[in-house]
Amino acid sequence: MTTHQAELTVNTRGKGTFEITRAVDRVVSASGVDTGLAHVFLQHTSCSLVIMENADPSARRDLEAFMDRLVPEDEPYYLHTAEGPDDSPSHIRMSLTRTSETVPVTGGRLALGTWQGIYLWEHREAPHTRRLVVTVQGQGGGTEEDPMPNAE
Repeated sequence: MTTHQAELTVNTRGKGTFEITRAVDRVVSASGVDTGLAHVFLQHTSCSLVIMENADPSARRDLEAFMDRLVPEDEPYYLHTAEGPDDSPSHIRMSLTRTSETVPVTGGRLALGTWQGIYLWEHREAPHTRRLVVTVQGQGGGTEEDPMPNAE
């Protein structure tokens, strides 16, 4: 089994979704893994990762608008506001979503569906530099024997 790990850096422009699919796929390609898993982990608590439709940007805008209604900013009941009115809401939004995603690797590529993309979802208003760790594990290419042959 091969294990390959790389760090990615994403510069956000503030609140919104930023597609990272190609960057993660480049790590998968560099790993030499043909069949396995790619795990993407975000090292922050005020942004998150989502797998979302990548064909129509309005789907992501709808998701963002829904989250804004679900977890509004600048509410008087928030206690954690040291970094501004989006401080506590950004942490709540992250906890309702995810900080990691695992995607199968097939044929040396991410096995995402036709309309799927991996997105970093920035929950803060200000631009940030975000770090992700991508770990790819699996078998390399070649003529390895199928460990689970079809039953007769």
